[in-house]
Amino acid sequence: MVIHYKCPDCGADMRFDSESGKLSCDSCGRKDHVEDFPKEFIFNAFAEGEAVEYHCKNCGAVILTDQDTTATTCSFCSAGVVLVDRLSGNMAPAKVIPFTISKEKAMKAFKTWCKNGLLTPKGFMTADRVKSITGIYVPFWLYDLNSKGHVDAICTNVRSYDRGEYNYTETSYYDVHRSVDLSYVKVPVDASEKMNDKLMDKLEPYDYSHLKDFNTPYLAGYIAEKYNYDDKQLFSRVKARIDQYVESYINSTISGYSTTAFKRKQIDTQQEKAYYTLFPVWMVCYDYNKSEHIFAMNGQTGKIVGKPPISYGKVAAWFAAIASGTFVLLKSAAWIIGGGF
Repeated sequence: MVIHYKCPDCGADMRFDSESGKLSCDSCGRKDHVEDFPKEFIFNAFAEGEAVEYHCKNCGAVILTDQDTTATTCSFCSAGVVLVDRLSGNMAPAKVIPFTISKEKAMKAFKTWCKNGLLTPKGFMTADRVKSITGIYVPFWLYDLNSKGHVDAICTNVRSYDRGEYNYTETSYYDVHRSVDLSYVKVPVDASEKMNDKLMDKLEPYDYSHLKDFNTPYLAGYIAEKYNYDDKQLFSRVKARIDQYVESYINSTISGYSTTAFKRKQIDTQQEKAYYTLFPVWMVCYDYNKSEHIFAMNGQTGKIVGKPPISYGKVAAWFAAIASGTFVLLKSAAWIIGGGF
């Protein structure tokens, strides 16, 4: 089923406006709160046939999407549509962080970011080769976890001292035990197989104070994906991440010793709750030197991640400048110490 949000004043299609946080009509300027939008202006068009072929209620065009897409725009009339039958049952998100950065601001921020690259090629810094910039709601699982850690270690303190003609080394041994009980809330893990996990991880942190109960109007005008992996399938990944945090925390409590040898280190992390959540991401496809470079921007905070091309000429010049500066410093030192060459 395809959902359109029609403007109660002029009948045009409405979209979610990232700046106002409301459904907005580009035709007449009307804005409505997501929670208060009149239900009589929400129009549904049902899927047809076994192939699940969607039709735009606005212009009648066929809407072709990937099977994981839950929101998109009509290629013919640009109307924002939500494929609501793909958001039902266990595929219905619990939470969403809405976009707060518009497409125009995202593009401006990306161009500024490109210009700040000290070692990027000059052509890249002009940022005039953007092939596409797409607002996508990426599926994540937010985990509430509890971790219990138990550690047994043998630690030593070594002291050396002189007495008479002899030098003594004294080693004291300590049995050290640590038990911790830690809770973590809303730890995010990307649940889409299309997205690069490392890229999505680097977009953190998100401001959870803006986390809202899911409502389909937030998706209007954007692309949204459904998860490919459920919370059970991704638990091993979030567990490995949290176990590192717990181990690091335990290690930080064992200090002041000369040596530490662990006899036992046991960490038990359990899932308490998981929330299916959609996070806002601007995906930027940049064409440079006949190859595509993919960048991602946090649609809430504006943080940009990705691997830009490197100018080897600038790198060489940078190292040359460092080497030259080192030489000048050494020369100055020689003059001070030796009074000249």
